[in-house]
Amino acid sequence: MTATIEPELVARAAQRDSRATAALLAQLRPGLVRYCRARLGRIGGAYTTADDVAQEVCLGVLRALPRYRDEGRPFSAFVYAIAANKVADAQRAAIRDAATPTDAVVDRPDDGPGPEQQAVATDLARRLSALLDRLPPAQREIVLLRVAVGMSAEEVGAAMGMTAAAVRVAQSRGLARLRTLAGSALDEVTAA
Repeated sequence: MTATIEPELVARAAQRDSRATAALLAQLRPGLVRYCRARLGRIGGAYTTADDVAQEVCLGVLRALPRYRDEGRPFSAFVYAIAANKVADAQRAAIRDAATPTDAVVDRPDDGPGPEQQAVATDLARRLSALLDRLPPAQREIVLLRVAVGMSAEEVGAAMGMTAAAVRVAQSRGLARLRTLAGSALDEVTAA
């Protein structure tokens, strides 16, 4: 989702051209993974859930592709709508599953980062998430789509029903607000 998807590629994929479908998914997947990771973060210390949701978005795109009709909006707006719904589903499921006990016993060594690295990464992710949560929802979504996913202002505008200029202004204001919030948070830490 970082580059504009060629309408001809989308049309061929919608007509079940396997090469076009593979090329389309190859272009979409990296941006979808970044978007899902930015929205869902690490659950249980890993991005497994976010990566699974990105895969679900790809499957959702594949299922919806034969019904896709070009209505003058970028294809990425179509994909973003599917991604936003899948992320919301995953967030609801995470809330439901948080209270579910498990009897699973790990019987192999953990090759992941150690406790210290996990703690540092988790703390950083928590701080970044807390800063993003202090933005208005529309600004937060714009910053995520523009910075984390790499969508163009035009693509974000089409996805959110805004002009590209309005997206750029909202992004600029959101980033300025994040800088102010991050500076205030740093001042609080050094004063303590």
